[in-house]
Amino acid sequence: MTAENRADHRPASPPLTERQEARRRRILNASAQLAARGGFDAVQMREVAEAAGVALGTLYRYFPSKIHLLVATMQDQLQHMHTTLRKRPPAGADPAERVAETLMRAFRALQREPQLADAMVRALTFADRSVSPEVDTVSRLTTAIILDAMGAENPTPSQLSAVRVIEHTWHSALITWLSGRASIAQVKIDIETVCRLIDLTAPRPGAA
Repeated sequence: MTAENRADHRPASPPLTERQEARRRRILNASAQLAARGGFDAVQMREVAEAAGVALGTLYRYFPSKIHLLVATMQDQLQHMHTTLRKRPPAGADPAERVAETLMRAFRALQREPQLADAMVRALTFADRSVSPEVDTVSRLTTAIILDAMGAENPTPSQLSAVRVIEHTWHSALITWLSGRASIAQVKIDIETVCRLIDLTAPRPGAA
């Protein structure tokens, strides 16, 4: 088994110091830059370490594999999107419109860096159980972005189910677009269609 495929059996880590956080930030930036230039295959751990100015062993202490690194890169990109969306929230008239607008804005952000988007999506696809915490964080961030757009502070189980279906559709649409099997126009139609589930699961006035 190669170093890049080692399972992550580390215990929960303590909070990072300011210096460690800065080092982690350099690593994530280097990963994103390499992926943006050459896609999944361009992200090699040795090259990432060199670009970030850290030792290879140090890089593996932060991210045990290339998959861990790229999933963390997607998490970082989503956090940035979330911050941007909170500063400039969607202006749709109802929750379904706002979620569709939000997801299309996120999609267009990924569209600007298709190689990076492809690398991150491939990492999510290849992720095994050792990457479950990072994948779960990506899912939670996506859920938070959708719920913010909905304005749902206390979502019902039905609404959360709708959100999961929307997440799956968005992820699938991204994959089909990256593989050249769907146009941007088709992605937009699919996103707008699935977002109608929000209206169907909205709590009705007077419901028990």
